[in-house]
Amino acid sequence: MKISKLVSRIPGSATLALTAKVNALKAQGKDVVGFTAGEPDFDTPENIKESAIQALQQGKTKYTPVGGTPELKEAISANVNQDYGLNMSPDNVIVSCGAKHSLYNLFLTLFEEGDEVICTGPYWVSYPPMIEMTGATPVIIDTRPGMKLHADMVAKAITKRTKGIIINSPSNPTGMVFEQEELEKIAELCIRHDLVIVSDDIYRKIIFDDRKFFSMATISPEVARRTFIVDGSSKTYAMTGWRIGYCIGDSNVIKAMSRLQSQSTSNPTSFAQYGALTSLTSDQSPVEERKRIFEKRRDLIVNKLKDIPGMDIIPPNGTFYAFPSITGYLDRFQGSTAFCEYLLEKAMVALVPGIEFGADNHVRMSFATSESNIIKGLDRIREALAAL
Repeated sequence: MKISKLVSRIPGSATLALTAKVNALKAQGKDVVGFTAGEPDFDTPENIKESAIQALQQGKTKYTPVGGTPELKEAISANVNQDYGLNMSPDNVIVSCGAKHSLYNLFLTLFEEGDEVICTGPYWVSYPPMIEMTGATPVIIDTRPGMKLHADMVAKAITKRTKGIIINSPSNPTGMVFEQEELEKIAELCIRHDLVIVSDDIYRKIIFDDRKFFSMATISPEVARRTFIVDGSSKTYAMTGWRIGYCIGDSNVIKAMSRLQSQSTSNPTSFAQYGALTSLTSDQSPVEERKRIFEKRRDLIVNKLKDIPGMDIIPPNGTFYAFPSITGYLDRFQGSTAFCEYLLEKAMVALVPGIEFGADNHVRMSFATSESNIIKGLDRIREALAAL
């Protein structure tokens, strides 16, 4: 049967495909060191799991309101108000099947054919395809080589067709945190040109070096009015498979997103919402403890990468990703895909090609894995590249 033009144009998620390939090789008994997974290697905290189990035992397995249970929406709004200093109510919240689903619903609600949406590059793999599915055009600002976003870059990218901008800080894949001064200047541009701000804050609790998270929504009431915060349970609480994400913003847009969701997935999984509720309302010390572990791993992987001739790395400020440059090897490889294929074949080490993020002279490495794996994997990479 003929596949529609829309779906035919959609690329599959390279990161998910690579992770599946690594798991398949491991199932065959191969000693593969995988740096592909975009998820914490920790287990979901026990109290969160117990809440979902209890919800199941209590029969909380029926439909919930489309946009989430009242209790969870109340907890999300309270959490945002506390962390951001805002004044949101449950009417400003929709809960979806993961933060990716929240972004998808938001894009379909706000953007359409003829619009342009600014993305910073290197970008998360799903931003451009999701924007294109709305009929809009993604406009990529290449932040290489420094991986920092500056207001003058945004100013040059704005046209009469620009409808919005996506800010992901800390960023996947680079781990960079954008400077507050530049974000404040970008906010002024958004007001001047009447742009929507999509603030993808999914990694906001994983920031290193005692840096503080800064959201554009906190700049002023006018900036907050045009900002949509997207977050979820996946990265902070190691709940990737639970598929709970949410969007906070203008109540009229949230209502429209709920109408859209009612005709697609309906509500997020009922008992998973009770686990998410516990994640937001219980002791947060495990989050801080795991952040310190990620920071220690960041230091390890950065130091190991710096010891490999031909590779260079800007230390990430947050997330659990490193995005080293492979420019020193591009005279021997036709881009990042060939580089990664070589390492998988010769060293049994799996990386994600940077081309998937709009940066073919880089690779993404997830350090959501043990220190022993980081050491083993980087040693293998060094040996394989030295043999060229």
